[in-house]
Amino acid sequence: MSRSFRAVLLDLDGTLLHTAPDLAAAANRMLGELGLPPRAPEEIATFIGKGLPVLVHRALAGRLDGVAEQMVFERALPIFERCYAEESGRRARPFPGVVGGLERMRALRLPLGCVTSKAGRFTQDLLEHTDLARFFDCVVSGDTVARRKPDPLPILHACERLGADARMTLVIGDSLNDVQAARAAGCPVWCVPYGYNEGRPVSELECDAVVESLLDAARLIEREGRRSGD
Repeated sequence: MSRSFRAVLLDLDGTLLHTAPDLAAAANRMLGELGLPPRAPEEIATFIGKGLPVLVHRALAGRLDGVAEQMVFERALPIFERCYAEESGRRARPFPGVVGGLERMRALRLPLGCVTSKAGRFTQDLLEHTDLARFFDCVVSGDTVARRKPDPLPILHACERLGADARMTLVIGDSLNDVQAARAAGCPVWCVPYGYNEGRPVSELECDAVVESLLDAARLIEREGRRSGD
C-alpha cells in the first residue's frame, strides 16, 4: 500500500497515553466506597475502550460483557467520576515513541486530531497535563458528538474540522473500536500493539498495518509520502 496521507487521527487511551493505572485506581476507590473488593489493575485494563460508563459496568460486574444492576450503576458512576477526576494524570504517561512520533508528524505538516471515547471534561486536562495538547488541531471527545466510536461520527466530525478527506486521513488506534470506526468512516487504519484491546491481541484486528510505535508510524508515513511523489 502506497498513499500520501493528508491528516492523522489518534486514539488517546492505549495509543497516546498509558492511562490504565489511573483508571484502575479510580475503579478500585469506587469499589471500596461501595463495600466491594478491589480488582487487579491488569483485569481493569481489559475493561478500557468503550468509555467510562462501560468501564464502570464492567468493573462492577467483573467481566467484559457485564452490566450492573441499574440502581448500583447509578450510585457507582458519580463515585467513579469523582475519584477519576482526582486520579487522572497522576500516573498517566505517553507511551514510548509518542512524543517523537507526533513531533515528526508535525514536521511533515500533517494536521493532527485526537479522537477518544473519554468525556471532554477529562480529555483536555489530561492532554494538557501530559504536554500533548500542543500537537493537536482538534480534539473530539466521547461527548463532543451524539455517538462514540465504533460509530464513524466522531471520526467524520474530526475530518470535517480538519478539512480533510476521510479517504486520505489515517486513523491510528489500539482496539477493535478504532478499526470499526475508521472502516465505517472510510479511513485507512493502523494499530499499535501495546494498548488496551480488551485483552485480545492486536493481531486479531483487521487493520492495514501494525506499527510498533508512533515514531515508527511517522517514519512509515514519510516513506509512503515519498513513494507517492509528495
